[in-house]
Amino acid sequence: MKKINLGSKYKASQISLGCMRIGNKTKSEAKELIEAALSLGINFFDNADIYCSGLSEEYFGEAVKGVERESIIIQSKCGIRKGFYDFSKEHIISSVEGSLKRIGTDYLDILCLHRPDTLFEGEEVAEAFDELHGRGLVREFGVSNFNPQQIELLKKYVDYPIICNQLEFGLFHSGMVDCGICSNMKNDFSPSNDGHMLEYSRLNNITIQAWGPMRSPFGFFPDNEALKKENAFLEDFAKNFGVTKEALATAWIMRHPAKIQVLLGTTNPERLKAIAKADEIELSRSDWYKIYTETGHVLP
Repeated sequence: MKKINLGSKYKASQISLGCMRIGNKTKSEAKELIEAALSLGINFFDNADIYCSGLSEEYFGEAVKGVERESIIIQSKCGIRKGFYDFSKEHIISSVEGSLKRIGTDYLDILCLHRPDTLFEGEEVAEAFDELHGRGLVREFGVSNFNPQQIELLKKYVDYPIICNQLEFGLFHSGMVDCGICSNMKNDFSPSNDGHMLEYSRLNNITIQAWGPMRSPFGFFPDNEALKKENAFLEDFAKNFGVTKEALATAWIMRHPAKIQVLLGTTNPERLKAIAKADEIELSRSDWYKIYTETGHVLP
């Protein structure tokens, strides 16, 4: 399994597992999924305090009992509450303590702030980070769904590098790429909705973690009737590599030199194994652009 640098301390699998929905399964089903991921060489697991109201973290913790702690990278997120966002010191610390208890671990490798809280007080976040790091409860910090200026504002206060940013990205949600390709153009692809997060991340050694890689404006793209033509192309092109179209779409993300980490959200072990074959694919430059243009994107 390909590994990427995540901050200065971690070598993380570029294909990773997002654990949002495992709380909807049984404990035994969740364990089977985690064991399948580990068998594939996946060592990075993304959680959040709100996933299935904490049940996903609990099931994940049960599934990794007996797994050498230093062999896996556990990330969780906090800051979303019912009806509002909360980056208060009290909430950040209590959220981490709750996550650690549910997972059954002494520390998180990475804590991400889940969605920007426009009411955040930088000094409070800094105090929370200092306490969590000082107590050994969190080793590294990241964010999720932040734009560059929001990260810069956070960095004004905190003394720790922001090593990752979770952003929705995939073949059918590719604005980070589109706006750069269509720079200085006047078309539907040219607007930047994220402040050029792709280029900013590469300049600042921030790993983009792509969530929702199979999503589209019409729901999940595989076999979606609204994307019949695109699916037909992907299915046919994927045969050249002996993989599924989902694996091809994953390989397309991984091919970018930004070394984007892909967060797969499937709860089906067999589907996970099939998609993980993306790790074996080497797309050429022309392959990458062909996939891009044949799925509805424009080259000016």
